[in-house]
Amino acid sequence: MTNESAHETGYSGADERGYFGPYGGAFVPETVVPALEELSRAFSEAMADPLFVEAYSTLLRDYVGRPSALYRADRLAAAVGLGAVYLKREDLNHTGAHKINNTLGQCLLAKRMGKQRVIAETGAGQHGVATATAAALLDLECVVFMGTEDIRRQSLNVYKMGLLGAEVVPVDDGTGTLADAVTAAMRHWVERVEDTFYVLGSALGPHPYPTIVREFQKMIGSESIAQLAERGVARPDAVVACVGGGSNAIGTFYPFLMHYGRDELPLLVGAEAAGKGIDSPLTGASIALGDPGVMHGFFSYLLQDERGNPLEAYSISAGLDYPGIGPEHAYLHDEGLVRYVPVTDSEAVAAFSQLCTLEGIIPAIESSHALALLPALAAELGPAAIVLLTVSGRGDKDIDIVKEAGL
Repeated sequence: MTNESAHETGYSGADERGYFGPYGGAFVPETVVPALEELSRAFSEAMADPLFVEAYSTLLRDYVGRPSALYRADRLAAAVGLGAVYLKREDLNHTGAHKINNTLGQCLLAKRMGKQRVIAETGAGQHGVATATAAALLDLECVVFMGTEDIRRQSLNVYKMGLLGAEVVPVDDGTGTLADAVTAAMRHWVERVEDTFYVLGSALGPHPYPTIVREFQKMIGSESIAQLAERGVARPDAVVACVGGGSNAIGTFYPFLMHYGRDELPLLVGAEAAGKGIDSPLTGASIALGDPGVMHGFFSYLLQDERGNPLEAYSISAGLDYPGIGPEHAYLHDEGLVRYVPVTDSEAVAAFSQLCTLEGIIPAIESSHALALLPALAAELGPAAIVLLTVSGRGDKDIDIVKEAGL
């Protein structure tokens, strides 16, 4: 993309200090700064090395199964009142989600840097499984931090991580969910930066992690643009993805932001977790209800109290109950380039059921938040509108959760 086109879009990436507008940065202890600087250099060098890029691309093709399929869901489109709904099937990737795109890239980078030990955090368990998978493939020691509540909710993925040779460390601080797992993982990394690589799973954390994760996920949107063009769709009317920390969403949105000028940009919509509702304390809607603040080494929108302390987030989805959002998403929200919409648990469960019965696809409960927005988009954009939606993962892991919800 040319600089002129980027200027027309009104969008640019992070600056040299890792800021997207006012958001981002690296708010970390002094002992971690050299490790982040080393990581930033190593990442830049790796992405400029044709051998690294070729190794990564080969694994994406032969191991993950990329490009992932683009499926036209005609029964779903008819039910919600749209002209066409195209599903980007990240659920068909090896390990069942988009997470493997990022973990393979980061674990390859760890090997390149001479690190033989990797750690990760996980909520829904998909990032933990994907990290354990990449670590097994590349012969790396792997430790995954996971909240005790999420261990209960996602027991199948916990078992998978063990099968893959990873150690799962329970975190019982706070609510025992994703935010607590991130805190524990970062605390551990501070103590072991010399020999340990932190495979961060979402587009958040201190610089350069938001950019690294985006770069290892942007093939979602790039492939979608090319696949739509093959179907004769030059431009969808809307592009939708679920947003927790924001990795699958930024991987989907970023190529569209870089491909189209502001006047041609499709409506980009991120579905965030409203939980029991944005008028309830049981919510995870950090854009709708949050204020800018610092957490886990970065500055972005956070759910916080009047003293700036992070609040506990809630969602039926273990992958979306995080009290903040990645800094690039915060910037895109402020710039008006992406619309972020809260979706409740009940709306997500209904959308989950609808895709199951209409298309024979069992989506992750995270992805179901994005699916829940389709009827409103049909009402806004009209019955001829074409929508691209990223199905970030499959729903095997969520069967017990939706059963508990009464489905």
